[in-house]
Amino acid sequence: MHELSLCRSLIRQAGRVAAEHGALRIHRVSLHIGPLSGVEAALMREAFPLASRHTLAEGARLEMTTCPVRVHCPRCRQEAEASVNDLSCPRCGHWQTRLTGGDELLLVSVDLADTPLPPTG
Repeated sequence: MHELSLCRSLIRQAGRVAAEHGALRIHRVSLHIGPLSGVEAALMREAFPLASRHTLAEGARLEMTTCPVRVHCPRCRQEAEASVNDLSCPRCGHWQTRLTGGDELLLVSVDLADTPLPPTG
């Protein structure tokens, strides 16, 4: 499951943001994920708590927003949403389009807290 390694990398990035701001905890991590990114959102949700154990992100909420597939058509010079299985231009039908969105995995925001995680037990 490569989502676990993606979550670990994401938490390292969020941890660097927290360190830059002197935060003691990460409260929420927000992502944009495209359907062509190769990332399964359900597996990310499962992997995030495992990857965040014993880090500043332990107990943090993971929010994911799905981005649409977008293409640019050189024939009609338009950008439009396209289907995951059909990247042709939805306006003119031209098949030689350029993918402009839908393959992203972006860290959008990290919400920080200045209080540590309460002790468990």
